[in-house]
Amino acid sequence: TLPFDVFVKRAAETVHVEYFISEDEKYYLRSLGVDTRKDIADIRKQFPTLAEDINIPEFFGKDQFFSSVFRISSPGLQLWTHYDVMDNLLIQVRGRKRVVLFSPRDAPFLYLTGDKSEVLDLDTPDLEKYPQFAKAQGYECQLDPGDVLFIPALWFHNTIAKDFGVGVNVFWKQLPADCYDKTDIYGNKDPVAASRAMQILDRALKTLDELPDEYRDFYARRMVLRIQSKSYSNHK
Repeated sequence: TLPFDVFVKRAAETVHVEYFISEDEKYYLRSLGVDTRKDIADIRKQFPTLAEDINIPEFFGKDQFFSSVFRISSPGLQLWTHYDVMDNLLIQVRGRKRVVLFSPRDAPFLYLTGDKSEVLDLDTPDLEKYPQFAKAQGYECQLDPGDVLFIPALWFHNTIAKDFGVGVNVFWKQLPADCYDKTDIYGNKDPVAASRAMQILDRALKTLDELPDEYRDFYARRMVLRIQSKSYSNHK
């Protein structure tokens, strides 16, 4: 741990005189609630003085508010490609940030493990290891101080701090409140119905393991076709 002023000083440096492991190590702060198991991050509660500098656009009703996450990052710090289950605003306060987004429909090409992509290097991806990634369409922008980016729920995003960066994410519940896991204080658990469906699917796949390879392959393909016909959206 570090005092806040020391952390900010180190995060703003590219080469450190004082450090934990190496002189070029990166620093990152993601605010948490007072009780990290029960409380959500809310800049108005954890950093009330700093919160006065943030004007949150009123894109949602007050009862839909979920969290406001204060973030500080070293130059060059990257957050891997992932999705969130709630709509959110990324408010850039200081520094420049590169953001690359992918549509939810590109999920088959992103090599997901949970909510994260295994492809870490977006500029020079290993296409021998991740050949399908070449089919993903990235949308890139740069956020400058004062910019606000709307990131819809389920849209994948990857961020790189081009400078010492300060920002705030504001998340809100665009679905009815009972759609979300009540124990989720970070806003990254899939909706209750989606989690339940995935658990059912896991059980179904385990049941298929009782069949010989040829049969398992055939019925797995039938399951995929049924999911496509029943659940895929026709909207582009």
